[in-house]
Amino acid sequence: METNKKLFPEFAPVTKQQWIEKVNADLKGEDFNRKLVWKNLNDIDFQPFYNVEDSLNYLTNTGENTPALINYRSIKVTSEESGNQQALKAVSEGVTGLLFELEENVPASTLLNGINLNHTAVSFILSKKAVGFTKDFYGFVEDNIHNHKNLRGYFDLGIISNYITTGTIDVQQFETLVNLVKLWKEYPNFKTITISGTAYLDAGSNQVQEVAYTLNSLIYIIEQCLDRDINVQAVFNSLHVQLAIGSEYFVEIGKFRAFNSLLHEIAKKYGVADFKHTLTAKTSVWSKSVTDAHTNLLRATTEAMSAILGNADGVLIDAYDKEFNKASDFSNRIAANIATILKEESYFGKVANPVDGSYYIEEVSTKIAKKALELFKTIEAEGGFYKAFENEWIQTQIAKIRQEKIKLISQRRLPMVGVNKYPNLMEKVASKVLSEGAKSNSKVLTPRRASLEIEALRKVTEQIVEETKKRPIVELTSFGNLTMRKARAAFSYDFIGVSGFEVWQEKSYDSAKQAAEASAKSESDVVVICSSDPDYDESALLFVETFRAINSEKVLLLAGNPVEMMDALTKAGLDGCIHLKSDVIQTIAGVQKKIQKNNKILNG
Repeated sequence: METNKKLFPEFAPVTKQQWIEKVNADLKGEDFNRKLVWKNLNDIDFQPFYNVEDSLNYLTNTGENTPALINYRSIKVTSEESGNQQALKAVSEGVTGLLFELEENVPASTLLNGINLNHTAVSFILSKKAVGFTKDFYGFVEDNIHNHKNLRGYFDLGIISNYITTGTIDVQQFETLVNLVKLWKEYPNFKTITISGTAYLDAGSNQVQEVAYTLNSLIYIIEQCLDRDINVQAVFNSLHVQLAIGSEYFVEIGKFRAFNSLLHEIAKKYGVADFKHTLTAKTSVWSKSVTDAHTNLLRATTEAMSAILGNADGVLIDAYDKEFNKASDFSNRIAANIATILKEESYFGKVANPVDGSYYIEEVSTKIAKKALELFKTIEAEGGFYKAFENEWIQTQIAKIRQEKIKLISQRRLPMVGVNKYPNLMEKVASKVLSEGAKSNSKVLTPRRASLEIEALRKVTEQIVEETKKRPIVELTSFGNLTMRKARAAFSYDFIGVSGFEVWQEKSYDSAKQAAEASAKSESDVVVICSSDPDYDESALLFVETFRAINSEKVLLLAGNPVEMMDALTKAGLDGCIHLKSDVIQTIAGVQKKIQKNNKILNG
């Protein structure tokens, strides 16, 4: 039997160059790199397609897809009894990992009563006042674990996460860290050194920065441990890392794989060839929204998928309403179900490393690793993590990326469903749950939502409603070419809907004059002219002049960008234009100011 028979031999193989030539012909003179090559904020270019001709340098030690994925739920312990009740409820709902946030020492026997430590992972975020809990927990474990390998989880003293978010580091915590490493050395799957990089991504960094700065902070921790006579092998064996998960699905997969690979490269530099760390992924704060909050469920799902495919050992999925509400039983249960469904029904973790060999993901992983290693070396050459943070170098670099992201969101080039794209106009949100905007402190990193600036716009609208008992109304007034007026009305509906205004469905008229007269006399607060460029050339000025002769107060906008006519239209009374290049924050803020000014005049 012939085993190497080629399929479809009558078809000649197609080279990559032939594909590119065909694409260029279809582009009709458009630039290939500008139209089809994706340039993301990691300063990495991604090609639109790959084939067997592409020579890829595959990373090693990218991790293993684990069938024993830990599905964590975070529990803030206000008392050992309530903490225990929440833990038991979580386990009954399918959660396989419990993360307790401890502010004070509590009895481990009460907190963990009824929890089978042989099957459920337990982890603890410890404040300085709660460190004494570790010895009590050790005694409880000794009495309840059948095999030392069964105990899974970690301690998080918050040494790095607290430092980068407060600017203060407690050197005494290093002594505690050393004691924990020694005390728990017989429990190989319970980790005592936690390095968290979540604050980087949640403060607006890109993936390369998150990977590099997390590794830089690891070097800092290693050196502190070595100064205190902890063996470097013990450090790596005790290591737990937590990274945030962003919304760029494939890039996030590559990020986790790149991190694992670089971690092993660093270990080799210290002479450590074999070790077993754990890597937990947490859904990001940055990508979540208060408006259209159920969309957070979709974001959390894709984030969890990318982390699992990127070979994370555990996931911590926040409740979809955590950003504006105390998580309910429903939102907690749904968050837990996401990981359960992915693991049990989508077979994640039941297929060994399913993304290995994918041209695209292999390249993403390799490029992130290369860029992150370059940045990592730069920090180390300049004195290391602590010096770079004290000199605000890390904060400044993250701030640059954050501002670029916010700019792209405001220009709607970085879409966020329910925030700057496809807003839910039926949704009513109380002003008190919306942000007033971001507060900056150049000395520290502040985890925040990407949507804060747009939330601040929405907050102004809701305050107008609360003060006037009336929601501002936007009227889409169209005339002329059917196709273009419909398209521009749909664009305007989506663009200005971000504001939280009431947006009426498009009203079409037979002429510009008729449209102007009707909209000037209506009850709307804002009017948007929607038509085609030829119709604007012919009738836009007439519309504005007719409109302003009747109504001088309303906000009047035009959907489109008739550059050659703008001076005349502005002089006649047009307030502005909305189009693909418009900044949604600047535009809507200007509209709100005029509405508030008109309200003050009316109220006297």
